[in-house]
Amino acid sequence: MAVNIEQTLSEARLLSRQGDEAASRQRLQAVLAEQPDNEAALLMLGGSYFCAAMLQEAEIVFERLVLVDPGMGKYSIALFNTLWKLGRMEEALEEIRRFMSVADKLKEKETLDQYLAIVKEIEGS
Repeated sequence: MAVNIEQTLSEARLLSRQGDEAASRQRLQAVLAEQPDNEAALLMLGGSYFCAAMLQEAEIVFERLVLVDPGMGKYSIALFNTLWKLGRMEEALEEIRRFMSVADKLKEKETLDQYLAIVKEIEGS
């Protein structure tokens, strides 16, 4: 049976707002079973995992998003933050380097500026 993607995403958002993250994640998984690269479902699922401190799961989802759109700043930041929170600083810094090499310099100026500030702060430590 085909899933109504928009309806299922709306249900997932509502369940999340109501605090039922497990049911929300189930809906998001249903969307991803139909559309494995659905960016909205992936971002919501990764965020849900991150907020629940399910960081390994969040990492897998955010890595998938980075594969879907390597130059999207919010996906890179999500992966960076997850790796950093996992204590994998070198991998987090590698994500900064990867993103800076592929990002559209005008479109992603804000993310690039944030990353430059992070690198300067780390190098100054």
